[in-house]
Amino acid sequence: MALTKDDIVEVVYEVTGIPKNQSVELVETLLELIKKTLESGEDVLVSGFGKFRVREKKERRGRNPATGTP
Repeated sequence: MALTKDDIVEVVYEVTGIPKNQSVELVETLLELIKKTLESGEDVLVSGFGKFRVREKKERRGRNPATGTP
């Protein structure tokens, strides 16, 4: 089961009693803050949950899955 943004908004709404439109704004703001922090090269640590960071990976050669050509 995937946890969607709508699921998170619903839980925030139910647990806090904040109106749904404000719950949407709260979740959007939080996700935007995390995204901007990661884009700037910093890590994001959510205590008791985990650490998010952007990793550099080596380039890979793409291929057409239908034909197998690079």
